[in-house]
Amino acid sequence: MAKILVVTSGKGGVGKTTTSAAIGTGLALRGYKTVIVDFDVGLRNLDLIMGCERRVVYDFVNVVNGEANLQQALIKDKRLENLFVLAASQTRDKDALTTEGVEKVLMDLKGQFDYVVCDSPAGIEKGAHLAMYFADEAIVVTNPEVSSVRDSDRILGLLASKSRRAEKGEDPIVEHLLITRYNPQRVADGEMLSIEDVEEILSIKLKGVIPESQAVLKASNQGVPVILDDQSDAGQAYSDTIERLLGKEKPLRFIDGKKKGFFERLFGSK
Repeated sequence: MAKILVVTSGKGGVGKTTTSAAIGTGLALRGYKTVIVDFDVGLRNLDLIMGCERRVVYDFVNVVNGEANLQQALIKDKRLENLFVLAASQTRDKDALTTEGVEKVLMDLKGQFDYVVCDSPAGIEKGAHLAMYFADEAIVVTNPEVSSVRDSDRILGLLASKSRRAEKGEDPIVEHLLITRYNPQRVADGEMLSIEDVEEILSIKLKGVIPESQAVLKASNQGVPVILDDQSDAGQAYSDTIERLLGKEKPLRFIDGKKKGFFERLFGSK
């Protein structure tokens, strides 16, 4: 049965779009027909990270307004047969999306795809609310910093109370935690929260820890989802996250700091 999966957080800049691209691509790699929908009307970054920005002719708002149909607006990924992107508009504002219009598009997509991945904008305004409103599952993305975790806690409150499932008294949205930009050395130095700290505050099931990595920036600049870089620690961590989302057991990797050598311990390191 098709699932709507929202990638959300309270704070901007935590890696939601990078995560949406990686999750969507990872699901497609495993044989699921997947579409990634950019809800960030007015900014639009998903198509850049997916490397299809020059191919956007019609967008999400065009479909909601009846100015184009879904088949005209869906962009097929050049690398994977069963992966598609529905881009956001750069020229409209978030009020261009309506609950009725978004529902129609998402239900049409559910009829065609196994997974609909919704890339939510930051914050708690209309675009973010619509991205989560129809979700079956949510990936809550947070950095291991107090402000980011606090904002994610607020998002959990909205997922529990402001979704269509909550309003109809149905089973709640299944919530998954993803910690991004994790640096074990900074955790050891007391500059970041530990995994255990974040889990204790948010109390939802941890599905992955993505290490702080130059590979993420490099992949974004090249228009390639980082999960396709299977030599990078971030790419491998996202791949592990997909396995866990699909119900498989997978130990966490890249969460221990680099052990110092004898001379580093003796003399310290710069």
